[in-house]
Amino acid sequence: MATEVKVPTLGESITEATLGEWLKKPGDAVAADEPIASLETDKVSVEVPSPVAGTMGDYSVQVGDTVEVGAVIASIESGAGGAKAAPTPPETKSSDAAVKPENAGQQAPGGDVEAAALSPSVRRAVLETGVDPSNIKGTGKDGRITKEDVMAAAENKGGSTPAPSPAPAPAPAAAPAGGERKEERVRMTRLRQTIAKRLKSAQNEAALLTTFNDVDMTAVMEARAKYKDLFEKKHGVRLGFMGFFVKAACMALKDVPAVNAQIDGDEIVYHDYADISVAVSAPQGLVVPVIRSADQMSVATIEKTIGDFGKRAKSGDLKMDEMKGGTFTISNGGVFGSLMSTPIVNPPQAAVLGLHRIEERPVVRDGQIVARPMMYLALTYDHRLIDGREAVTFLVALKNAIEDPTRILIDL
Repeated sequence: MATEVKVPTLGESITEATLGEWLKKPGDAVAADEPIASLETDKVSVEVPSPVAGTMGDYSVQVGDTVEVGAVIASIESGAGGAKAAPTPPETKSSDAAVKPENAGQQAPGGDVEAAALSPSVRRAVLETGVDPSNIKGTGKDGRITKEDVMAAAENKGGSTPAPSPAPAPAPAAAPAGGERKEERVRMTRLRQTIAKRLKSAQNEAALLTTFNDVDMTAVMEARAKYKDLFEKKHGVRLGFMGFFVKAACMALKDVPAVNAQIDGDEIVYHDYADISVAVSAPQGLVVPVIRSADQMSVATIEKTIGDFGKRAKSGDLKMDEMKGGTFTISNGGVFGSLMSTPIVNPPQAAVLGLHRIEERPVVRDGQIVARPMMYLALTYDHRLIDGREAVTFLVALKNAIEDPTRILIDL
């Protein structure tokens, strides 16, 4: 007897998703509640559990297909798992096809079966680096290989290694200057499609403007160097810079409430709380989980929350509810080396703060030219709601708090 596997409820207002990958092949033994497939929504990846124990049956949809809530995607045969031979899975779409040996430049152990178990981004990384996925220990959920695992394996081999060239054919024709040129088409994930639509919508609908300032990081860096070991020993988390910036931003938002507001029709909604969205890099793209009531948290609690978000973003374990809402966003491009940028507002929020890399620059202090660790700050805001005076006032308040962290302690 076969039991249908259906797309589960995905959350408020989410009615469909894209089948990202199959985690079980037809014929595999499956335990009750064991994940058999991964769905990509416009926010996170969601695993589909098996409703019963048994043997994985045939697929009803292919990788890359759009599926609605309640749709049947596969079946589970009752009885002992793994008793029947695995039938050939349906042919995947060209954008999600497995890495073939002729494309990878070498015969990977396990052949296409192994390659098919890898996500598109991982297969792409394997193709680019030429590493053998059978020799990689996965750190993802249930031991699955992530893109970071592939890149780490490539570095351990002495850097990213291009795939070996196939054996030359007899009397080959002259190759074009610059060598072989390749192209690859990969379907955009639902998350990437949603990011594209939302950000373009923000540019089309909002009157976006960016104002800049810079901040001297000397005081924060000295405090961090002095207390980081004691902080980690007491709280079990490293003392970073984001905790300071989130607290400073919360203080500045109280001083300039328009930066923490949003437009709803012909009304302005002001918030007496600060739910801070923090941009986190994940394998499938940028995700923005929300620190709820950050204005009521300590620096230690903020650092723990951000650290937890970062870990679960990489493993794909962030929940959709953790991505909803948010009254203000902080994006730290400095971790990637960005000197300056103009971040885009995340609707319906009215503003986003961009942080950048810290570098020593000459500044004048007490009439003397000295070197100081400086960071550029960028505030992009919706000019329909926030005036230039308010934007500058917010940045100055944040700058003052960072340059004199005592202000954070005494809420000044």
